[in-house]
Parts: sequence; C-alpha cells; structure tokens
Amino acid sequence: MKPLVECVPNFSEGRRPEAIAAIVEAMRSVPDVHILDVESDADHNRSVVTLVGPPAPVEEAAFRGIAKAAELIDMEQHHGEHPRVGATDVVPFVPIEGVTMEECIALAHDLGRRVGEELGIPVYFYEAAALRPERVNLEDVRRGEYEALKAEIGIDPAREPDAGPAKIGKAGAVIIGARPYLIAFNAYLSTDDVRIARRIARAVRHSSGGYRYLKAMGILVAGQAQVSMNFTNFRKTPLHRVLETIRSEAARYGVSVTHTELVGLIPEKALIDAARWHLQMEIFSPEQIIERKLAALDEGAPLGFLEAVAAKTPTPGGGSVAALAGALAAALASMVGRLTASRRKYAEVKEAMAEMIVQAEKLRAALTRRMEEDSAAFEAVMRAYKMPKSNEAEQAARAAAIHEAMVHAAEVPLATARDALAAMELAHLAASKGNVNAVTDAATAAWMAMAAIQGAALNVRINAASVEDEGLRRQWLGELDRILTRAQSLLAQTQEVAIERGGM
Repeated sequence: MKPLVECVPNFSEGRRPEAIAAIVEAMRSVPDVHILDVESDADHNRSVVTLVGPPAPVEEAAFRGIAKAAELIDMEQHHGEHPRVGATDVVPFVPIEGVTMEECIALAHDLGRRVGEELGIPVYFYEAAALRPERVNLEDVRRGEYEALKAEIGIDPAREPDAGPAKIGKAGAVIIGARPYLIAFNAYLSTDDVRIARRIARAVRHSSGGYRYLKAMGILVAGQAQVSMNFTNFRKTPLHRVLETIRSEAARYGVSVTHTELVGLIPEKALIDAARWHLQMEIFSPEQIIERKLAALDEGAPLGFLEAVAAKTPTPGGGSVAALAGALAAALASMVGRLTASRRKYAEVKEAMAEMIVQAEKLRAALTRRMEEDSAAFEAVMRAYKMPKSNEAEQAARAAAIHEAMVHAAEVPLATARDALAAMELAHLAASKGNVNAVTDAATAAWMAMAAIQGAALNVRINAASVEDEGLRRQWLGELDRILTRAQSLLAQTQEVAIERGGM
C-alpha cells in the first residue's frame, strides 16, 4: 500500500458555499489526493476538510487550499463562535499508513516555510511539530485570536512566528502541525445559558483537571449551549465516558444533553467501543459485524469485474457495464443524501434526503443484481442457439427457446434503463437540494445514469431486432424513446443546477 497521510485543514469560512467550494476544488486539483469530507458550520463560520493521499501531494494540496483561502477570506470581516487566527486557521498532518510522526513533522515544517516565503503569511508550529514548548497546545498559540495577534505581532517576542513575516495581513496567520488522530465531537444542552456549557467544559477538559486527552469549551450555537470537544486520543479517553460525565454534570444544573454532533470523520473503533459499553457486550469481536464479513467477500470484486470485462469472453459485456454505471449513479446519490441529512444546516430537507437514500439504495441493489442478470440473459441466448435442430420438434423447441431468451435479453437492459432513469431523478434532487459541497458528485451521478441508459438502450435495440413479435418490439422502443427524452431533459437540468449552485 502507498504511504498515506491525512490532513485536516480548518478554514475560517462556513457561510459562503461558493468560497468553500473554491477552496476545496483548489485542493482537489492535486492528483492522488482524495477529499474524504467537508464539514461547514455557519455558527462557527468554519469549514473542516479531511483529505488523504501520499505525503507530497497532500502537502501540495494543503498549500493550494491555504493560498485560495488567503484570496477569498478577509479576517477583518470574519466573525464566528469558533476561535481562529487566520483564513486558514489550523493545518494538522496525521500519519495513517506507512508514514511516521517524524515524517508528518517534516511535512508541517516544509509547508510552513513555503507558506511564509511564497504567501507572506506568518506561521506557527504546534503539537508534535512545535519548535517551542509553549506552542505545543493549540489553544496557547491561538490565545486572543486574530485580533490579539494582530495587535502584538512584531512587538511581543512571544508572538514571533516560526516562519514567515512578523506582520499580519487580511489572511491572518496559520498554525501548522502534526498530531495523532483527533475526533471533533460536540454535545448540545437543553439550555441557552452558555455559562453552564462553559462550566461543564471546564469540568471535563484536561487543562482544568479533567480527562487527559480532551480539550473542551462552552459556546452558544443557534441559540443552544454546546460543549465543543476535541478528543486527542480516543483510545485512552473514550467518547462514551466523557459523554456520561457531561450528562452527570448537566443534571447538576437541571439540564440535559439533547443531542450530539460529529464534525468530520471518526475511526470505526471509536463507535464500536461506544456500542460495546452502552450495550454491555463484554464478549464481542468486530468480526461479528455482518458488513465486515460482506466486505471481506467483496474484497477485490471491482478489480475482478474489470478483469472479467476485459477477458476474451462475451460476458460480462455492455449490458452489465451499463448496469454498473447505473449502480454507481445510485451510489453517488446515496452519498450526497448522507452528506446532507447529517448536517444541521440542511435540516429542512433532512426527511427528503432520508427518503432519497432509501430509494437510492434500492436502486443500487437492483442495478448491481442486473450486472449478473444481463450476463445470464446473454448466456441463455447462446444456449438456445446451441440446441439441437435435427427434426421439426427440435427445431420448434429451439425456436421457442430462442424467442424466450431474446425477449428476456431485451427486457433486462430495459429494466436497467428504467432504474437508471430513476437514479437520474435522484441525482437531480441531490443537485437541487443536497449539500452544496457535493453538487459535482450529484452531477456526476446524472452523467453515470445517462451512460447507463444509453448503453442499456443499445442492448435493448439489438436484441429487439431479433424478436418477431412486432407489437412487443414497438412497445419496448416506445418506452425507450420516452426514457431517453426524460433523461436528456433531466441531465440538462441537473447540469444547470450544479453549475449555478457550485458557482462554476
């Protein structure tokens, strides 16, 4: 496996979708870099992006994101609940696979020097990359936020940057570091009294005598008090233990936890640990999770299918590939639905997205099954043509079998076209109402659905030409025309919406 490093840049913008999209696209433009998640919050006025890839491309992507943020974000105009010192506030590197913490420290230092020299932005190193002991903790570096830093940089020696100029512009400063995996997790309280959230945060965080690997603060978000937390080592300070403590502390003030919120991504183990604790499963193995077993069965399946398509055999062929394209369209629609339904800012479409996910998963399952059905239908045609025909009875049986097989061979891709059109309807909904940061994914789903429909249509037509039933043939071709007409209209609408919402 290639060495993988994670980077989680935090940008001081959560209210302008077009600016967030531009920053993300700047990072996405680097080959071999994968954007795993984009989480934006209007109250915090902050976006958290999670990307992974080999070390050098990830460093380049981080630089491009910082440069684009410096163009688009003016810290003189920025206001939000979350502490910040710059347009790009903090950029941590996290070792994932085949990368050491020392290598992540080197990445942080290289990026910091480049940001300072090429962009003229002051840089501070923190956590494992810190050059001064007093800068290990992020909150110490960020104390007083942008406003205090602006007043003190170039005057107070304690504010001397580790890289870049000792002066600050509208992009502010950036804090770059290396650290282990971090979980951002928030608990909302049944009160608007932010003082209670601050007291609870003080009780649970390490700096005030609480849990060793926990940072916490109390803030007000959309009129509701929130305990905002960062878990720096979830194995030693687990989520469920802290949450139960927060519930206990909240009860002292006559309030409760109404709900919790995950910002960005979370390791599976953290959720498994929480489930084991709450369900009191003392004897449990993660291998008892059925999805793990199914994933093991499917390991290498995409590669196996591609090898089968490329092989010197007639199946799987175009019909199966068309079904795969449709299944990918449904999967993308499902992804956009999940990226929308889990976000507070899209609460008004949560139910619509939840229903869309259900429909998308049904279509994905049906189209995935059709990949095999199409191959089986073609093979049935081949078997029918190989039937004996030495006498009239055999000839009649063979002709009947060929007719039945050809009808089925046409009906399977026709069903694929129907389901792909349904997937395109969902893609249009996803592009129109879904998370704006995933609007290009929704548009891609529409294109994949169109590929599925066009490919399936070719298979319907070639098989229909061998069916003697003229009425049935006209029925199929008429339905195909209606599907294609609707698909062309939907595709155009979806592209138009994506371009408008994505600011392209």
